[in-house]
Amino acid sequence: MSVEKAGIAMWKGHYALLVVASMCAGGLETQPAYAAGFQPVVIRSQHVEEGPYHVDGLRTQIVFSVSCLGMSWYRGFLSGVSGQLWLDPQHPEKSHVSLKAPVSSITTTTGDVSRMLMEKDWFEARTYPVAEFISTEVTSNGPSVATISGKLTLHGVTHPVTLRAHFVGAGENPINHSYDVGFEAQGIIQRSAFGLTNALPAVGDDVTLTVSGVFEKEH
Repeated sequence: MSVEKAGIAMWKGHYALLVVASMCAGGLETQPAYAAGFQPVVIRSQHVEEGPYHVDGLRTQIVFSVSCLGMSWYRGFLSGVSGQLWLDPQHPEKSHVSLKAPVSSITTTTGDVSRMLMEKDWFEARTYPVAEFISTEVTSNGPSVATISGKLTLHGVTHPVTLRAHFVGAGENPINHSYDVGFEAQGIIQRSAFGLTNALPAVGDDVTLTVSGVFEKEH
């Protein structure tokens, strides 16, 4: 099989999974999902189940973005995220979430930079191996939007952080038949508040965090 045909076959398989997902996920309201080269696939996502969930570490990641020399945005991400979610769609204020990410998972486009960030002048990964967020308050801003206030512990320092979250989708996972929900949340922190002051101001102080979280319902 040629590379081109293999690529087409891969996309057809991906498309088929999206179609199955759209059939399996229950609810009333729909949202379009796009696969390259195909028409939109509609995934039903309004019905969301209450209860306890845990993080799907394979599909959850935290992306950071910071100004570099005032000319570009430099990005990287953390993986291996773990954590818990209690979700109450009818009473969002009763929901709460906790997330942990290993600092050693930080990955950038350059191996040398990724390794440098583990060192003493930066994250000191051996001394402070885990970054942790624990919510303290959830406030609904609409049917699919919420403000999540909480405490972020990073580099041995804890500070309040506010995330703006929106609901992405929910339904049965067509692969393992678990019931999953997905959210994306974004917020801005000042790295200097956590003692990460190296290379200021060449590397910016404001860091945008984007959390793409998938949670699997517990039985």
